[in-house]
Amino acid sequence: MRIMGLDLGDRTIGVAVSDAFGWTAQGVEVISRKTHETDLARLKQLIEEYEVGEIVLGLPKNMNGSIGPRGELCIEYGKMLESVFGLRVMMWDERLTTVSAERTLLEADVSRKKRKAVIDKMAAAIILQGYLDSKTVKG
Repeated sequence: MRIMGLDLGDRTIGVAVSDAFGWTAQGVEVISRKTHETDLARLKQLIEEYEVGEIVLGLPKNMNGSIGPRGELCIEYGKMLESVFGLRVMMWDERLTTVSAERTLLEADVSRKKRKAVIDKMAAAIILQGYLDSKTVKG
């Protein structure tokens, strides 16, 4: 069973998937959001293709740990994903993941245009890797 990580944005959804053992996360793609139905159809295709059994959704918290309007939207989106796909959706603190992804891409000297194309799937991979690492630590 693989685990899917999602970085939900207004215009895009970054997607990452774990390896079969649940040890590492790889960025898969960035879905350009069009309509609710097309977004869900693409997620369904990816869930089936990668045999996903669980989803980790980034939860944007404020720096003080509180949940603001954007976080509330993500929580609602997670509940909807659970309902539509029948999979457990775990919310994962995503504070600073996009900053971390941006820094990594800058250090790798990736051009601005290329960074824009991959940053969301890289953020999804960071979210998912954090979740996978926490499961390894707990045993």
